[in-house]
Amino acid sequence: MPTSVTDPQQTRKLLAWLGSGLLAGGMPVHEVEEDVREAAAALGHDGIEVAASPTGLWVTLASGEPTTFEAVDGGVRLDQLAEVSAVHAAVSAGTLPPAEALQRLSVLRQHPHRYRTYGIPVGCFLIAVGIALVLTPAWPSVVFAAVLSQLVAGLLVLAGRTLLVGPLLPFIAAFASAAAAFALADRGLIDAPLWTLVPPIAVLLPGALIVTGLTELSAGAMMAGTGRLAYGGTQMLLATLGVGAAVALLGVPLSSIDGQRPSGLGWWVALVGLLLIAVGITLLESVPASLIPALLVTVLATFIAQSLGNLTGEGPWVGAFLGACTASLTATLVEFVRPQVPRVIAFLPSFWLLVPGSLGLVSVAQLESSPTAGVLAAVEVLVIVASIALGVLVGAGLAHPMRSVATRLSPTRRAFVRQLARRPVRGNRKPGRTTPPA
Repeated sequence: MPTSVTDPQQTRKLLAWLGSGLLAGGMPVHEVEEDVREAAAALGHDGIEVAASPTGLWVTLASGEPTTFEAVDGGVRLDQLAEVSAVHAAVSAGTLPPAEALQRLSVLRQHPHRYRTYGIPVGCFLIAVGIALVLTPAWPSVVFAAVLSQLVAGLLVLAGRTLLVGPLLPFIAAFASAAAAFALADRGLIDAPLWTLVPPIAVLLPGALIVTGLTELSAGAMMAGTGRLAYGGTQMLLATLGVGAAVALLGVPLSSIDGQRPSGLGWWVALVGLLLIAVGITLLESVPASLIPALLVTVLATFIAQSLGNLTGEGPWVGAFLGACTASLTATLVEFVRPQVPRVIAFLPSFWLLVPGSLGLVSVAQLESSPTAGVLAAVEVLVIVASIALGVLVGAGLAHPMRSVATRLSPTRRAFVRQLARRPVRGNRKPGRTTPPA
C-alpha cells in the first residue's frame, strides 16, 4: 500500500511528474506551469516556483529551497495524457491523496495500448483517408492515401523498435510517398501529386508542434517557443528533402510540381472525412471509443468556424483564426459537459483539420518549380500558422473564466473527481521500483 506523502521531496516529485507528463503530451509550457501551480496550491504550497521547457521541468516549493528536476523522456499517447490530466484534476480538487497520485503516475507508461493489434494500421488508414477527403477530394487521391498509409504505419512501428529509423522517419516517409505519387502521376493515374502525397504522411508533419511553438512565443515563453519552432522546422525540412530526393531520382518535370488541388467529389465528403479522422485518432492514440462523440463535436465545430471564415473572402487566415479560437472554446465546453475528456484531448485533434503542416510542406516543395510562387505560398502559410496561434491564445483567454466556473460549480465535475480518487491503479508495478511518467 502506498504511504502518505508528507515530506517536501515527495511533494516536489508529485508536482514534477504531473508537469512532465503534461509536457510529454505536447501541452504548451505556460499552461503546464499554470496547472502545476494549481495542484501545488491545493497541496498547501502557494509560493511554488516552477519553470518548464519542452524537455524538462524544475519545481521548488519556495524561493531558496531545494529544487526537483524531471526530464521529459519521449511523448505519451492521448490516453496517457488523459490519465495525467485526470490525476491533476483530482489532486487539484483535493479528492486524490498525493501518495495515490504518485502511484498512478509511476505506472503511466506501462498502460497497454487499447487497440494493440490493429490500432496503428487502422488508425493511420482512417486518418489518411479522412484527410484526403478534406484536403484532396478525388477518388484516386483517396485510394492512394489508403494504400500508402500502411507504409507509414509500418514505419511508425519500426521507428519504435530501432534508433536508425526514428530520426529519419519524416524523410523516409515523404520520399516513399512522393516517389509513388509522381510515378503514378507520370502514368496519368492521379492528379496533383504534390497534394496527393500529403495525406498518408500527415500524421508525421509537425503542424501542431509549430503552432504550439508560436503560441508559447506569444505567451512570453521565448526559449520553449524557439526550441519547438526549430525542431518543427527541422522535421519539415526533412520531409521536404524527402520530396526533393524523389523529384531528383525520378527526374520529375517541373510542370508536375504545382499547387493545384484535386477536386471532383461533393461537399459531403468533408463531413465523412471529419468522422474518419476522429475515429482514426481514437484508434491510433488508444482513446476510449466512448469519447469519439466528444472529439467529433470539437472537430465539427472547428470545421464549421473555419469554413465560415473562409467564406468572408478576406483570406484563409480568417478561417484559420476562427477555427483555432472555436477549437479552444469548444474543447473547454466539452470538458465542462464531460469531465472525463480533458480539454487538451478534445482540442488536439483539431490540428489535423487545420493542417498547417500539410500546407507548409506543399508550399516549400513548390520552390522546386517556381521560387517566387514557393516563397509567396510559404509566406501565406506563415500567416495562417500565426493566425492559428493567435486563435488558440484568444480562445484560451475566453475559455479561462469558463474553466474556473466549471471547476467550482459543476456537480458532474465534483462527482467525477471523487470517482478518480476511488479508481484503481492500472498496470503492474514491481515492488520498490518507480518509473517517472515522462
